[in-house]
Formats: sequence, C-alpha cells, structure tokens
Amino acid sequence: MQGSMAAPSLTPVTRQVSGRAAPAPVPSGAESGQPLAAAVAELPVLDAAGRRVPFGALFQERRAVVVFVRHFLCYICKEYVEDLAKIPKSFLQEANVTLIVIGQSSYHHIEPFCKLTGYSHEIYVDPEREIYKRLGMKRGEEIASSGQSPHIKSNILSGSVRSLWRAVTGPLFDFQGDPAQQGGTLILGPGNSIHFIHRDRNRLDHKPINSVLQLVGVPHVDFTGRPPVIHV
Repeated sequence: MQGSMAAPSLTPVTRQVSGRAAPAPVPSGAESGQPLAAAVAELPVLDAAGRRVPFGALFQERRAVVVFVRHFLCYICKEYVEDLAKIPKSFLQEANVTLIVIGQSSYHHIEPFCKLTGYSHEIYVDPEREIYKRLGMKRGEEIASSGQSPHIKSNILSGSVRSLWRAVTGPLFDFQGDPAQQGGTLILGPGNSIHFIHRDRNRLDHKPINSVLQLVGVPHVDFTGRPPVIHV
C-alpha cells in the first residue's frame, strides 16, 4: 500500500452500456494511494432519518473503514456487523479512524438493523446501489473458497431460517436490499484517497475484521467473548 505507487488515474471514464454512456467502476489492481473519482464521492447516501449525505463527506476529514454489506436480512451480514459493533469507540478515536457500514436497503431499515445487531457506529444506505456499482462491487456469487470466517456462528440452514423469519415477521416483506449484491471493504480518506479495497466474491468472502483494523492502527479486538488467559 505505497502511496507513491504508480497507478492509473481513477478520474471518471465512460463505457457504453445498452447504447448509452455510463461511468466505469473504479478499476481493479493497484489502487492504493489513488484518488476516488469525484463523481463517486459526490453520490449520496442516506442516514437513518433519510437525509442525503455526499459519500465523500464521510471521510473528508479523517480515515474511515467503510464496510459495504449485502443486505440487512442476510444472516452473514448480521453476524459480521454484530462483531463490528464490538469494536470499542475508544480504539477508533485513539487512531483517529471512523467505522462506517453502508447497506443498500431503504433507510427505514437502518434503525431496526442497529437494534438487532447492537451496532452504534456510523451507518448509511445506498438504496439505488450506485456507489456499489461505481466501486465495482460484484453482483452474483463467485464460487471460490473463502475459508472459515471467525465472525459467522450460524450454519447455512439455521442462519437462512432466521433470515426468513425476520422477513415474514417484519413490517414489510422484503429482503432489505438486493440479495444478489455482494459487498466489500475499503479504507478511505482523509480526502478521496483509497488506501485499501477488497471486493467480496461471495457472501463469505468478507475480510476478517482484525486484519482491516491492523491496517489503520486499531488494536486487536477479541470477538470470541472468552475471558483472557493470564499466564503466571
């Protein structure tokens, strides 16, 4: 992640999609230290009250770990965000880093999702998935081994049943986002600098949280809930 690494500019370029010009996503490859396209930084996200905030404003003055999740009914996203919720705010403040989750549901689902997961850091939604698209987040599942996640406790059967139950018992029967949309993790800012980007290939391909925290100088967090072993 060398800031002086030579890499193509990430200023907006266009490509033809269905006969019309459309912005190309941020390209893969050597992206660290390169600027986020201004057109992407200007795209809005919505907070829990439905207020529009420019994406770039979230990390203009500070570094941010930005986690894009699949959809709020996904049990894997729920359990991952439950572990994000365990990161002490003091750890982030000491490193001058903010933690941001971005979903792709209606903003009405933000508050119930936070209550469900115990998440109290920053959270927004991109309901039209425009930022997901511009950042090149994958749609669909890529068959690839992602290893055992330290953050997922449920198996696919029990997790899926709980997700379905939340769907049918919620005020609106929806998936709270596009079920085919994958997420990813970025380290951004201050300003529009991209320091790290990981695009999930499938629902289990999220980055282990401590590996991301290490990159921004945040101390290791114990997500197991087990009491520490004291050697005497």
